[in-house]
Amino acid sequence: MYKPLVSIITPCYNGEKCVKRYFESILAQTYVNLELIFINDGSEDKTEEIVFLYQQKFKEKGVSFKYLKQKNAGQAAALNRGLKLFTGEYLIWPDSDDVLAPDSIEKKVLFLEKYQEYGMVRSNGFYYNEVTKEKKRISEKGSNSKEDIFEDLILLKTYGCCGCYMIRASLLKSIYPKLDIYESRYGQNWQILLPAASKTKCGYIDEDLYIVYEHDDSHSRRKHSSQDEIDRWNGFTDILLEAVQHSDCDQESIKKAIHKNCAENQFYYALGIKDKKKLKEIFRKLRCYGQPTLKEYLLYLKYMYVR
Repeated sequence: MYKPLVSIITPCYNGEKCVKRYFESILAQTYVNLELIFINDGSEDKTEEIVFLYQQKFKEKGVSFKYLKQKNAGQAAALNRGLKLFTGEYLIWPDSDDVLAPDSIEKKVLFLEKYQEYGMVRSNGFYYNEVTKEKKRISEKGSNSKEDIFEDLILLKTYGCCGCYMIRASLLKSIYPKLDIYESRYGQNWQILLPAASKTKCGYIDEDLYIVYEHDDSHSRRKHSSQDEIDRWNGFTDILLEAVQHSDCDQESIKKAIHKNCAENQFYYALGIKDKKKLKEIFRKLRCYGQPTLKEYLLYLKYMYVR
C-alpha cells in the first residue's frame, strides 16, 4: 500500500536535555515513511553529539535523516533552511523539546488522505509540567472543530502550537513558491498557518497527539516584564502583518484588526510600567484602530491624571 512521504523539520538550539526524548518519539511513530530534517541552530552544548548517536538508529528504522548546522539565527531562519530541503507530500515542524504521540503522524496522514478537500489538519495535545507533573490540555473543545480558523488565528482565539498541525506540501508551495518564510525571532508558526488557513479548511482530530514539555528554563515559563511583553507584541504583530500579505482576505480590514488587537494587549501591559509617555502613545494607537472601551478610558484617565 502506498504511503506518502511525511517530512519533519525541526530546528534546535541547545537541546541536550530534551533531544533524546524527541528523537525517541520519532523512532516510535507507527507511520514509517518519514524524512527528518534536523537543523542545529548554533547549539553550544552536546546537541550535536546526541545527533550523531541517533543517525544509525534512524537509518535502521528507515527514516531518511538530514542534519544541518548553522550559526544561531533563530527558529524561523533555521526552518527556512529546512524548507529548501524537504521532499515529502506532507509537512510537520515540531519543536525539539516536545514529543509526538506514537500515532500522531499516522492519524493526520489518514485524515488528509481521506479528505482531499482539506489542506491541513490539527490535533489537540497537552502541556506537561516537568516540575509539578501536572497535565493541561492545549485547548478545550469549544471552537476547535471550526474548519475556518483564519480569523481565530489572527486574534489568538485559537492555538498555533506547531506540533499539532500537518500541512500539504502543495499548499505550502502555492503560498511560498520560493519556500522562504518571514524570519523573526518571535516565532515561525503563524507565517505558515495564517496564509494556509486563509486558503483552506483545517481538519480537527480531537485526540492528544502532541506533548509540550514545560520546564523552568523554557521560553514559555520565563517571567517577562511589562516592557518585554509590549516588545513581544510588536514583534508578533510584524509577523502577522507579513503573513497577511500572503493570505486570501480583505487585507486592509484584517491589518486594522491586527493593529487593534496589538494595541489592546499592549495597553494593559503599559499600565504596569511607570511611563506615562508610553501609555499615551499606546492609547493613541488604540484610538486610531478602534474605539476604546469605557473601562479602558477610565483606566487611562486614572493612570494619567489621578495617580
